[in-house]
Amino acid sequence: MTSHPDPDEALAGLLDEIAGQLGHPVPAHLQAALRAVPRHLFLPPTLWLRDGNGGHEPCDREGDPDRWWRAAYRDAPLVTQFAKSPDGHRAPSSSASMPSVVVRMLMALNTRPEHAVLEIGTGTGFNAALLSYLCGADNVTSLDVDPELTRRAQRGLKASGQRPHVVCADGAGGWPPNAPYDRIIATCAVRTVPLPWLEQTVTGGLLVIPWDTPWCNFGTLIATKQADGTAEGVLAPYGSFMLLRAQQVDAELRAVIPREREGRQREGQQPEAQEPERSMTGLSPWSVAGNDLDAQMYIGLRVPGAWHVWDTEVADAHTRLWLADGRTGSCARVDYDGQQTSAFAVAQYGARKLWDEVAQAYEEYVAAGRPGVHRQRLRITLDGRSTRHEVSVVSGTVA
Repeated sequence: MTSHPDPDEALAGLLDEIAGQLGHPVPAHLQAALRAVPRHLFLPPTLWLRDGNGGHEPCDREGDPDRWWRAAYRDAPLVTQFAKSPDGHRAPSSSASMPSVVVRMLMALNTRPEHAVLEIGTGTGFNAALLSYLCGADNVTSLDVDPELTRRAQRGLKASGQRPHVVCADGAGGWPPNAPYDRIIATCAVRTVPLPWLEQTVTGGLLVIPWDTPWCNFGTLIATKQADGTAEGVLAPYGSFMLLRAQQVDAELRAVIPREREGRQREGQQPEAQEPERSMTGLSPWSVAGNDLDAQMYIGLRVPGAWHVWDTEVADAHTRLWLADGRTGSCARVDYDGQQTSAFAVAQYGARKLWDEVAQAYEEYVAAGRPGVHRQRLRITLDGRSTRHEVSVVSGTVA
């Protein structure tokens, strides 16, 4: 008969993994929090693990306990819930974050026991429990828009002995009843900082927020609230989170627009009423949409609203990179013919010449010395009842 491992032994292995990611041991106060709040208490009976083919497969605690426990104490994200996407496919809708990223974000948050903390995105409840241990449960408020997740998190929190304020609410609005907050941390990504988050943070307070652009989902903003109501900070090179639900308006367009446009083209129709602007480029599409996350983040910050998707199922090209902007209806495509690697065919439709914008941003990236994500500085300013961000490149780094 198989029994689960000793959680202390499992945690010791996890701490070693996290230390390997950090390049140094986990700080003592966070080690104590991780020991006091066992991760497995917050995981559902069925986890969804990567299957090696780009998808996920279920791992049931009853059916395969050894694998379930290994997953619970590995430094890896775990999908805990699926939901139907707008195109009818099942997609991950909640996950347990990678423990090393949890630790990095808590290090950046730099809490003290007296700090009032607002967490956006309760998820499993694990991070809320850690915050409760660090700051005191009465000082922690955690929000999640999903009632089922909220109920599950409350069960895990009860089992762990931690009792923060957990509220089922849209995190985009913050939580005024318990404001102001010394710290705000999000376990979901944003493309703009919701104004209530700024309004509910004290001057000098910290916001630790995963960042997303339609082009690239990577990086975490660590910003300080300024006396004039704005916030400033740099991006840290870690974190890839699901987008805040209130900002998922155009996420559904990612798989829809290119296919619709491709379908019309196959039927002999153009994606737009006018002929496309055609040209050739020597810039490889893999340079701007490949494995270079620094380049992708730079482009995403400087070409607002643009996103991309790769397509290998086209009749007239070996591989096609689609670019699109759902707000203007503009799109572009860059084709690799399967042979020529120094010249690629470009077609651009609509008011925005998206490939030209992306190519210019990439040239700026190279001219700036290929700055890493940690050199991207954001200033969050007020714009009526919303916010906007200004981007600059700095020479400093984020620890």
